Formats: sequence, structure tokens, C-alpha cells
Amino acid sequence: MRIRALLVLLVLLLALASQGARFLVVDAPQHSDAIIVLAGETYNRPAHAVELLRQGMASRIFIDVEGNELIYDQPRTDIAQRYINSLPEKDRVAVCPITGLSTYGETDDVNRCLHPLGIHSVLIVTSASHTGRALRIFRHRLPQYQFTAAAAQDPVHFGFLWWTNREWAKTTLDEWLKLTWWELVDRWK
Repeated sequence: MRIRALLVLLVLLLALASQGARFLVVDAPQHSDAIIVLAGETYNRPAHAVELLRQGMASRIFIDVEGNELIYDQPRTDIAQRYINSLPEKDRVAVCPITGLSTYGETDDVNRCLHPLGIHSVLIVTSASHTGRALRIFRHRLPQYQFTAAAAQDPVHFGFLWWTNREWAKTTLDEWLKLTWWELVDRWK
């Protein structure tokens, strides 16, 4: 009887683990006052935000960019501004310089960019694996805003069948570690 119970428990654990990547993703964008593109990945996230802007999901975009970071001799903010200037919607897109080096720290910078504009609802655009944790952190740290999330897909770095691809497995496990740290430590600061 014990062996059967252990086997059933093992099968249940394997079934849950196989869905581990799906549990990380929240992709439920709602019409908002603004879109925030979280710092980090610089192609899929901004491109998805622009697509959502064109669909009418918000009237403006803020792209979080590390303000003190250089790529070779170019400030990241300058590179981001050149990208923005190439867009037909350039008047509705702005850089939000950040100094926070984590999603937790980034919330303060986002608030600094949004607060003066009287924004109430915000659509977070980030990598698919990061959406659930980002949404939890932003809702906890900035309860004055209504947040939803949109997942920018990047099949090179993340997929639901995480155990079939080394990069996907690394991303999934790393995100679960960060989510666990948020729930057990940072949330209570």
C-alpha cells in the first residue's frame, strides 16, 4: 500500500513539475493608461509593447533602461532613444531611466516615471517567464496602480516544455528560484 501511495505521489509530482513553466506565465493584458517595458531583454519586449500600443491597449509606452550602463562607449539610454526615434509612434514612447538592478528595485524607478502623469492602470510587458513574478512584485510594491501583464515570447530562452531544452530549463529553474526568494524573503521587507 505504501509503495502505491509513493508511486501516485511521484506521478503527481512529475505532472506538476512538467507544468512548472506554465505556472510562471501571466499573459492577460488589459487596456491601460500606459505600458511599461521592464529592463532586460531589448528586442522582444519593446517590439511586443509597440504592437500592443498599435492595438490600442494604451496611449503611451515607457521603456525602462539602465541609466548608468554603457554598451561599449554608448549610454543605454541613448541607444534606446535612437530606437524610439525610429518608430512612427515616437511621440508616444519615452525612456524611463532606472537605477534599480532587480525587479524589486525597478518599481521605485517606474513609480518616479508614472506618478507625475496621473497614471492609474499599467500594462507590464516583460519576458514570458518573468510575468508572474513581475506582476506580484509590482502589485505589492505599488498598490496605487492597477497592473496587468503581457508576455513577450522568446522561444530561444523559454518554452513550456522546459525539460526538452537546456536554455529553457535554466530559465525556468532560475525564475522559480527568484519567485521563491520573492515569496519567502523580499515580500516581507
